[in-house]
Amino acid sequence: MVHRPQRPTLLSRMPWWLLAIVLLFVLGFWAMTANAGYATIFAALSGGVATTLWVTAVAFTLATALGMLVALARTSGNRVLVEIATFYVEIVRGIPVLVLLFYVAFVGAPALVGAVNWALGPTGASVTIRQFDFAWRAILALTVAYSAFIAEIFRAGIEAVPVGQIEAARSLGLGRWACFRHIVFPQALRTILPPLGNDFVAMIKDSALVSALGVQDITQLGKVYSSGTFKFFETYNVVAFLYLTMTISLSLLVRWLERHMAVGDRR
Repeated sequence: MVHRPQRPTLLSRMPWWLLAIVLLFVLGFWAMTANAGYATIFAALSGGVATTLWVTAVAFTLATALGMLVALARTSGNRVLVEIATFYVEIVRGIPVLVLLFYVAFVGAPALVGAVNWALGPTGASVTIRQFDFAWRAILALTVAYSAFIAEIFRAGIEAVPVGQIEAARSLGLGRWACFRHIVFPQALRTILPPLGNDFVAMIKDSALVSALGVQDITQLGKVYSSGTFKFFETYNVVAFLYLTMTISLSLLVRWLERHMAVGDRR
């Protein structure tokens, strides 16, 4: 008698760490809805979720665009562009994000305002530093900080494409831009996507640093609420829960995209 192996069920295929996270999420959500104190804290901090997501989304979009330009400069073959892009990447990656945040907010922003006023001239409308919102200063700092790391991700993905395919595309008459758009980038995207998704998750966590500038994100609202009520344990439980919900959801989405693209490659 031949015993056929049983097909694994969904529960047996689900990793234990994910089950533990789901259980933790359910317990945390139940505690916040059943306990009046936690419900009040959650209501007070929920407004910061939109700010956190907005700052992260705008900064990551700008950082991705800037990182792509820097990566193209590093792989261009032009000696001047390569040296300038490499200098930018090495300098920015060597500065802690918090230090860069303060530098952009209190040094770079006033210098930028001064440059704008100089460009407008004495007859133009002057711009004051107060018009440069701290949220946009934080976005600018995160953009600069993460563009260097994203540039390295793009560079590695581009250089992972076999040179023979690029040479074959050029021999068929494709221009430099057409070769990049049709041959290089679609293949590089499979290499780029996982670390790019990880950087987005990391930026959500690093966006908590903008609270140092008084931006009303989750961390800042939690800091204000806990200092006024002295409920530090409960408040930072909610803060951690909100960040975990966002980061784990995005991590699972990135994993799903990786598997989806891997299945597409096998087909």
